[in-house]
Amino acid sequence: MAFIGNRTLEMLYKAQRDGYGILSQACYDTNSVVALIRAAERCRSPAIVMIFPVTLMYGKGPFLQFCITAAREASVPIAVHLDHATDAEHLELALGLAEEGIKFDSIMVDASHADTDEENISIARPYVVRATKLRIPVEVELGRLEGGEAGLRMISDAKLTKPQKAKEFIEGTGATILAPSIGNLHGKYINPPKFRQDILQDLRNTFQGTVPICLHGTDELPDDLFRECIRNGVSKINVNSWARDPYAKALGEALLTKPFPDAVDEATEVFAAVCERFYRLFGSAGKA
Repeated sequence: MAFIGNRTLEMLYKAQRDGYGILSQACYDTNSVVALIRAAERCRSPAIVMIFPVTLMYGKGPFLQFCITAAREASVPIAVHLDHATDAEHLELALGLAEEGIKFDSIMVDASHADTDEENISIARPYVVRATKLRIPVEVELGRLEGGEAGLRMISDAKLTKPQKAKEFIEGTGATILAPSIGNLHGKYINPPKFRQDILQDLRNTFQGTVPICLHGTDELPDDLFRECIRNGVSKINVNSWARDPYAKALGEALLTKPFPDAVDEATEVFAAVCERFYRLFGSAGKA
């Protein structure tokens, strides 16, 4: 099998089997990577360092190598994932680095902007084939999430996932992880979220544990909604602003009055505290 020993899939399959979720936290700098791993080691939790394309384009190979080294040296399972790689430039950089030996544990090839599922498949599949040859599992999005964040393109016309098309879509793309559209969106929710849990239930019944399900669009969600999604089969949970915003605020304020190393450590602990809360909420604490 192409992905034996893959960090992302090993932790997601175990989480799916045992009924908990894995935090996939967006990290924008070295401090946030350190915070995520520091918190994971304290809680004995597996976790995923998630990088957006804008961060990869800024730091390129050296930053990715830092993330990989930090993950490999951690005392708990840590994977490194590229989220929402939409543009050819981003995908070529990620796959090119992998060919040089600086390799993500998983990537998301996001062609959800396509007008049809068939077009989505035709855009994604060539990259999935290349990634698979490099033993990198790929996440894809069926349907389309509204909103935008962190340098991602803005989407204004959401399309819910049709569970009856999911198996054909996964087989068509050759991907391994599925991100469904269930009423979730990127960015802030203007109205209270109304997630279609029946879609998650149908996907769980369709794949029977063979395809991990990833939840996007988690800003400001209530704890009970996270728990419900995990009960209905979600194993990978993408998180962005929950930790990013208080970290940036703490760092900015601390730098005004404290020495730089003290300010950085204080802000790092703020980021870590949010991660710790999610490890406990998602049920992954103590699972490493």
